[in-house]
Amino acid sequence: MKNQKAQKIAMVGLMAALSYVVFTFLQIKIPLPGGDATSIHLGNAVCVLGALILGGFYGGLGGAIGMTIGDLLDPVYVVYAPKTFFLKLCIGLITGLIAHKIGRITLETEHKKVALWTVLASVGGLLFNVIFDPLIGYFYKLAILGKPAAEVTLAWNVASTSINAVTSTIVASLVYLALRPALKKAGFFFVIERKTGMK
Repeated sequence: MKNQKAQKIAMVGLMAALSYVVFTFLQIKIPLPGGDATSIHLGNAVCVLGALILGGFYGGLGGAIGMTIGDLLDPVYVVYAPKTFFLKLCIGLITGLIAHKIGRITLETEHKKVALWTVLASVGGLLFNVIFDPLIGYFYKLAILGKPAAEVTLAWNVASTSINAVTSTIVASLVYLALRPALKKAGFFFVIERKTGMK
C-alpha cells in the first residue's frame, strides 16, 4: 500500500510535467482582440489519460497542476490560471467517475467493454469542458476585459475547445488502451474499486 502511494504521487508529478510540456510547447496559439488568445493543444488529453490511469482526482490533479503552471508562466494566460485549475480538475473527476465508478475499467477484462468505457469517459470529461470552459471564460473575461471582448472571444473559444475535445478524446483513448498492458506488466496498473478508491 505504501509503495502504491509513492507510485501514485510520482505518477501525478509525471502527469503534471507531461501536461505542462504538451500545453506549453505543442500548442497552436491563436491571438484574439484585446491582447487575449486561445489555442489548439492536447493538454486536456493528459488530464483524461491521468484520470483513466490514476482515477479522477489524482489524474485530474496532475493535469490541472501542469496546465496551471503553463498559464502562470505565460503573460497572455496568467490571469486564467485559477479557471484552468478548476476546469482541468473537473475534467479528471468526471472522466474518472465514468471510467472507474460506472464502467469499472480497471476490473473489466473484456477488451471491447474497456474500450467502450474508455471512450465514453473521455467524451464525458471533455464534453464538460466544451460547455463550461467557454461559459466560465465568458464571464471571467466579462469581468476582466469588458463585454465587447468577451463576446468576440466566446465564438473562438467554443471552436478551439471543441477541436481540442475531439483530438484529446482520440489521443487519450488510444494511448490508454495501448499503455494498459504495459502498465500491468510494469506494476503501475492501479486497480480502482467502486467504493474504496485506490487499492
